[in-house]
Amino acid sequence: MRTLSEQEPQLDAAWLESTVGQARHIPQVTRLIMPAASPAAKNWSAYRDRFIEPRRIDAGQAFWNRHATALQAAEARWGVPAELVVGIIGVETFYGQITGNFRVLDALATLAFDFPSGRSDRSAFFRDELTSLLRLARREGLDLRELRGSYAGAIGWGQFMPSSWTQYGVDFDGDGRVALHRSEVDAIGSVAHYLAAFGWQKGLPTHRPVQPPADPQALARLMEPDIRPSFTAARLAEMGVGLDAADLALSPPLALVELRNGADAPPQYWIGTQNFWVVTRYNWSAYYAMAVIQLGEAVARQRQVQAALVQSETAATAATAPAAPPTASAPSAPVR
Repeated sequence: MRTLSEQEPQLDAAWLESTVGQARHIPQVTRLIMPAASPAAKNWSAYRDRFIEPRRIDAGQAFWNRHATALQAAEARWGVPAELVVGIIGVETFYGQITGNFRVLDALATLAFDFPSGRSDRSAFFRDELTSLLRLARREGLDLRELRGSYAGAIGWGQFMPSSWTQYGVDFDGDGRVALHRSEVDAIGSVAHYLAAFGWQKGLPTHRPVQPPADPQALARLMEPDIRPSFTAARLAEMGVGLDAADLALSPPLALVELRNGADAPPQYWIGTQNFWVVTRYNWSAYYAMAVIQLGEAVARQRQVQAALVQSETAATAATAPAAPPTASAPSAPVR
């Protein structure tokens, strides 16, 4: 506590002591932060089906309809498509239905001071996040006795860690507070701001499907950078990736993205652009990024279908409505 007080002299020492003194060790948090004992083979089809499914698409449409103005304003300001913001919030929290029920103070204190052995030690990261949470609580007047989030300390509709809230959170509803734990509109603006800050390029597609090289050694070399864009389109073609004219026109750098489908089906391959890489800054996983992108696309398609249906029904109603009775003409003005 003394070290924290020395590092953060702007935070009252008595407040720090009383606040951090409320933190409780949560054994469940140390269990949840550990990787699975026997991880399953990566399976894009199974992963996709968890997120691109009717209930989540319906919830996404309702969210978009409710916040169409804010989503349009965020896209205009930061260039991030509304469907991508909708996709992230849908994957992260099912549009606010699953935001976590751990007290954030307890989760971060547990991981900061009792990070479990058996995996790479991230206690320093969580100590920094705990410090950010304390700063945030003073700045925004947060009640840390009540603030809830994930077992890793992520908060709100967009699941921002405290440091990301501090750095990228925006007051998008104009009420003078950055309230990512309770304002859906602030979450929309903050997600768009986050992606823009990591280099989102307006108008650049995120990905395109391709055929991988037949040569296993060439494929292995292309997979070495993982999902980090590292190649030009011309270099990908030289190494045997099947590209068409649209692929060759993509702005570098590019990555070859592999999504595996378990042991019984071949992987799928895509070109990932800089924008695909930006989506993975939210979560370093090609599977996550593709789920976000495809969920947003599915919600957008459903909104388009619904809008066309409403337009068709409106036109049909107008065509079958009885004609209005003729009205009496007004008397002609006298000729002068």
